Amino acid sequence: MQYDPVKRRLGVVFDRTPFLRRVFYALLDLLLLRAWHVHRDLRRWARGKRGRELSIYDAGAGFGQYSYWLSGLSPKWSITAIDVKEEQVADCNRFFQRIRRPQVRFAVGDVTRFQQPDTFELVVCVDVMEHILEDEAALRCYSTSLRPGGMLIISTPSDQGGSDVHGEGEGSFIEEHVRDGYNIDDIRAKCLRNGFSKVDARYSYGTPGRISWRLSMKWPLLLLNTSALFYLLLPFYYLVAYPIAFVLNVLDVRMQHPTGTGLIVKAWK
Repeated sequence: MQYDPVKRRLGVVFDRTPFLRRVFYALLDLLLLRAWHVHRDLRRWARGKRGRELSIYDAGAGFGQYSYWLSGLSPKWSITAIDVKEEQVADCNRFFQRIRRPQVRFAVGDVTRFQQPDTFELVVCVDVMEHILEDEAALRCYSTSLRPGGMLIISTPSDQGGSDVHGEGEGSFIEEHVRDGYNIDDIRAKCLRNGFSKVDARYSYGTPGRISWRLSMKWPLLLLNTSALFYLLLPFYYLVAYPIAFVLNVLDVRMQHPTGTGLIVKAWK
């Protein structure tokens, strides 16, 4: 299963106007459970900071949904967003210029090499670490770029069924991943030996989240890859399926999970 062809098709539709792009971001925030978890921790981080001038690094920014969400919290925050895809970077820069948020700037870069020593108060790394082989190089760059006391937040699959892998020899549902998931102790240790002094890691996508992910993401994506006709049926599918997924997402965010297919990792320099 590959996400990129679906992403490109959706991007063509939603990038026609700034309004549609905003709708796209809102849909991602509703559908992606990892966004629910990340937003919760970012709201906690943001308490008491909205009136201050801060620098934020969005590492592997993708469509730019987290840069957009963060820039909506405070116009005083300067956001540097890096991604390897030139076309996507140019597209995001055009969008943020059109909506008059010049404090957000996108640039082409590699998270395993990009560094701005002692610059950022926050590094956001969502749906990235599972795509890069040199993960410890990326962590060293993040810690170097953070100011003392700054925080890194990571969302990534765990080895407890992340990427929808549940048995030995089973392939990843998402073929772009270079690893099927992180062991929670392993990612803690990697953070600590690459410049971080404190790490808090927890599981996401517990039982409610796993059900919600299949209902709201896996099955629709499988159908979209099968036939373009399903794009016409998608709104009707979500009209039935999303209320169930919404309740499951609420439960997943509020519960403490002894295990789960996702990880939320916070690390401080």
